[in-house]
Amino acid sequence: PSLEARQSNNLMQELIRYMNDSDWFTVGIMAPSSKLAIVALREIENRFQWPEMKIVESPQKDGPVFLKANQKTGDIYIRIEYGLGEGILLSCQHNEALQSSDTFGPFPLDFF
Repeated sequence: PSLEARQSNNLMQELIRYMNDSDWFTVGIMAPSSKLAIVALREIENRFQWPEMKIVESPQKDGPVFLKANQKTGDIYIRIEYGLGEGILLSCQHNEALQSSDTFGPFPLDFF
């Protein structure tokens, strides 16, 4: 998806309100390559001053990918996945099992 600057700013402010009520996050990134997915994740880590997560599993070949990062464990898994498009999904998680998670997106790869 493509957003104008005003839309991005408004969306970011709304997202931050949800993030402030969360304990930790999972990130899903659909990108044309592992490299672009990792760049997008590192931008999120920098934006929110998260510790850098580590890649546990990544594909041996090039192609479109789905990256799944778990902030709580610090683990990143990347797999080849066709037909997903591009974008970032952010899920706000809670330590309390009874609280449901909220997932937002897709955001553009350069949103954060």
